[in-house]
Amino acid sequence: MPLHIPIERSRLERRSRMKFRYLTLGIALLAGLPAYAHEPKASHGGRLAEAGPYHVELVAKDKTIEIFLIGENDKPVDPKGFKGVAIFNLGGKAERITLAPSEKDNLSGTAIMALPARPKGAVQLTAPDGKTATARFD
Repeated sequence: MPLHIPIERSRLERRSRMKFRYLTLGIALLAGLPAYAHEPKASHGGRLAEAGPYHVELVAKDKTIEIFLIGENDKPVDPKGFKGVAIFNLGGKAERITLAPSEKDNLSGTAIMALPARPKGAVQLTAPDGKTATARFD
């Protein structure tokens, strides 16, 4: 009978270690869930980028650029009080496009030349409270 006790204890220890490993793996997987944040959908056919607490949808058509702000729970953000500047590489040089609220509930601006379908650059936003955020489009 003394032989069974060490064998039984060894099995219990192995089971405990396995349970601990599974528990550790489960905790690690759950900890990674917040990093897998919900990504909003582009509702205007544009490209999305993150800018601080907002998601920014960029829509470029001819010489016009439109920026739609998306907040928590995929809710549109009222652009009144916001201002911004888009800086894109056009024709081999950087062009700054001033953005202002428009009647379409977005920020918009006009470039001096036609924009490509997927312009590369950045959009810097200034919120009504003075905080700034930058969205990068590569």
